Amino acid sequence: MAADSSRPKRPRVIVTRQLMPHVEGRMAELFDVALSAHDQAFSTEELKAAVADCDVLVPTVTDRIDAEIIDAAGERLKLIANFGAGVDHIDLAAARARGIMVSNTPGVFTEDTADMTMALILSVPRRLAEGEKLMRSGRWQGWAPSTMLGHRVGGKLLGIIGMGRIGLAVAQRARAFGLSIHYHNRKRLPPQLEEELGASYHASIDTLLRISDVVTIHCPHTSETHEMVNAARIAAMKRTAYLINTARGEIVDEKALIAALKSGRLAGAGLDVYTHEPAVDPELLRLDNVVLLPHLGSATIEGREASGEKVIANIRAWCDGHRPPDQVLEGWT
Repeated sequence: MAADSSRPKRPRVIVTRQLMPHVEGRMAELFDVALSAHDQAFSTEELKAAVADCDVLVPTVTDRIDAEIIDAAGERLKLIANFGAGVDHIDLAAARARGIMVSNTPGVFTEDTADMTMALILSVPRRLAEGEKLMRSGRWQGWAPSTMLGHRVGGKLLGIIGMGRIGLAVAQRARAFGLSIHYHNRKRLPPQLEEELGASYHASIDTLLRISDVVTIHCPHTSETHEMVNAARIAAMKRTAYLINTARGEIVDEKALIAALKSGRLAGAGLDVYTHEPAVDPELLRLDNVVLLPHLGSATIEGREASGEKVIANIRAWCDGHRPPDQVLEGWT
């Protein structure tokens, strides 16, 4: 794409949430920026007002940028520079129709999310959350040979759904803990990488779910993956299996998962994401066999700083008349 010198050198940028201080400071130096003062998710009306008054919008996963919002955009809005890798909260087709570019910040949270996933893989079978609650309750009676028993992680079969950056990073960690790596992905990994990871490919997600002791989800949320782990697939899993989700809540049928956990049809789950965030189903809160985290997968200082730097780089490239390095939409000329 040829450079477009007509783009503003100091664009009007609206940021919907508070970012790391040095990122906000750098934005203030480079752009005509409106920063978030209250750090609450924008309402529909606030989003409409924002897109009507800026050249660049910087949203996060808490902002639903649907067709209604994009229809409210003024002629100025030409770039949605998302803070974060996932873009399922943005209507990409509507943005494309309006000639609005979308960029994201891929790769910066890979290690952080993989670390959090591994923490859940360890904590759910070993009942760490239950143990921590017991200690704080003051009811612990001391060590005993038959209390608070969990399950060994080493030697179990780990099923990874989605073998992108995060899935690969989880596989590397899990192998060090003695887990057997099995995976399902749209495309099979190269043979050399499979050999390095000791990973076995399954073309059928149903087969993977049926044989796995622990299942962890690392695919994006799309129309194809919406409630992909549904009631029938959960029912086909081992009764002793655990489900880990640090991707998107909507990939799992949450009601079906809750029913399986309550009935003992599934041994446990570790969740960092939920279908209706920030709301969490009260039934989940009452279950002891679930570890619940408040969407912490990307919550590191280093990762959030790197994501902010990518947002700035994308905006600056666009201002200079170039394609943002992390543009999401394809087909631009």
